[in-house]
Amino acid sequence: MHRTLSILAAVALTTCLAGASLADTTATPRVHHRQVRQQERIAQGARSGQLTPRETARLEAGQGHVERMKERAKADGVVTARERARLAHAQNAQSRHIARARHNHRRDA
Repeated sequence: MHRTLSILAAVALTTCLAGASLADTTATPRVHHRQVRQQERIAQGARSGQLTPRETARLEAGQGHVERMKERAKADGVVTARERARLAHAQNAQSRHIARARHNHRRDA
């Protein structure tokens, strides 16, 4: 049951990220596309059993944090170089978390 809920949550978040408006991607297209790819990695890990439901939830929370950072950066209409650097740093950290969780030999049974 938990695995099913995790997969559904992953698919829902992927759909939300992928279905974002064009206005969302114009200011930060690189960030947006990377968010979508990372969300797909999480969903694939949940489907394959590489991620436990708890790991999936934690990684999705991390993705949500980066998404909120992006929205705050765009709130004034300009994403500065410093904001882009902070977003890239957060995405790098999130990418490492995804990779480590997917390869830590814990399985969803």
